[in-house]
Amino acid sequence: MADEATRDRVRALVRDVLSKTLPESSSVAPAQATADPGAPQHTASNAKVTRDESAKLVITEDDVRGLERGQVLRIAEAARLTPLAADIVNERGIEILRRVPRSGSNQHKTIAVGADHGGFAMKEELKSFLVRLGHRVNDFGTNSESAVDYPDFAHAVARAVSDHAAEVGIVIDGAGVGSAMTANKVPGVRAAACYSVEVAKNSREHNGANVLTLGSKTISNEQMREIVRAWLSTELTEDRHRKRVGKIEAIERQYQR
Repeated sequence: MADEATRDRVRALVRDVLSKTLPESSSVAPAQATADPGAPQHTASNAKVTRDESAKLVITEDDVRGLERGQVLRIAEAARLTPLAADIVNERGIEILRRVPRSGSNQHKTIAVGADHGGFAMKEELKSFLVRLGHRVNDFGTNSESAVDYPDFAHAVARAVSDHAAEVGIVIDGAGVGSAMTANKVPGVRAAACYSVEVAKNSREHNGANVLTLGSKTISNEQMREIVRAWLSTELTEDRHRKRVGKIEAIERQYQR
């Protein structure tokens, strides 16, 4: 209890200092020091972004370390900060810019697609389907049924998602498994091989999947459309699932050092 009281006093002091140091004409709200790691922090307007972590759903101390007072961190609208990350943000007066999706972005995404020779025909059907739904499609190949290697195309799609050139990715090979294995080697990618609508929804709602892999030899074009529609319309929303995805990201960071 004493530690919590001390923490509350420190936070109150930080709020007071920040409210006195921010310019009166500033459009930046004072820090909202709080024990709730999911609560919004500062919201910067027309500010130059110093670091972009908007692909992550959980922001840890590693993501804010090295930022100085007045610098701007962009995060996803629904992202949560761990308690330690929130403390660092508040203590240093780091500005948080939450990336608010454009109107209708849940319906209209930039989607990277790719396939090997076995998935080429289904990819072409997929592209037409996505365009009809109003999405923007970036096609990374292949462009024929001539034999190619699936890792090349899975890697290209996963890299586009990791680099934020696309919001999500979809890759098709014979079974969907090899492409998922490849895509998951790329930092920041959570690829799921889905063979039903139920699995597709689960991969998004529970695991925050940002790459979907499909097997052209295991599903029909009609099933593909149903799976893709369900996958794109499902989001990761519950705190308990975000916490678990945060643990996936923490494990990934252990092997990037």
